[in-house]
Amino acid sequence: MSQFFQIHPENPQKRLIDQAIQIIRDGGVIAYPTDSGYALGCHLGDKKAIEKIKWLRSLDDKHNFTLVCSDLSEIGTYAKVDNAVFRLLKAHTPGAYTFILNATTEVPRLLLHPKRRSIGVRVPDHRITLALLEALGEPLMSVTLIPVGEELPMTDAEEIRERFGAHLDLIIDGGACHLEATSVVDLRDLPPTILREGRGDVEPFRE
Repeated sequence: MSQFFQIHPENPQKRLIDQAIQIIRDGGVIAYPTDSGYALGCHLGDKKAIEKIKWLRSLDDKHNFTLVCSDLSEIGTYAKVDNAVFRLLKAHTPGAYTFILNATTEVPRLLLHPKRRSIGVRVPDHRITLALLEALGEPLMSVTLIPVGEELPMTDAEEIRERFGAHLDLIIDGGACHLEATSVVDLRDLPPTILREGRGDVEPFRE
């Protein structure tokens, strides 16, 4: 059974954040709130934890995993960003967007799309998520928590505990989240390609 932390959405308790980071570093899989829905996260490159997330979400190797980053400079370590893409990212981060970019060699191979060598990146606008990232000092490997056969992300920590508590190491209750997933925008070639319309406004990315 998972641990369950109630963390204040505006003033996250450092003690609980530090405990959550230790669980992540020890190979745990967590459910945590973001500026869209709740997400599943684990330590970057932890194969066992990533396989568990793929099993929970019934994901195949073609799914684009997302690196949740603390800021733009961290994105630049893991994704190839030229000046034009940088300007777009700067204008729309933090926010409820996932951007698809070409990965650098810093990204573990097991996270890459097998053919495209692409990776999703995002900088969320959520105090708890940013506190986790600051304490961790590197991105979280993440996917939106959308149950198999459903279309919308989960938004309530108690419901997550009822449905997934037996399979998670930690659930962070940061209050209710938005019902929409992130908007997904492919920036590997410009003009951008909108892959999913979600909470983030996609109008600035249209031709």
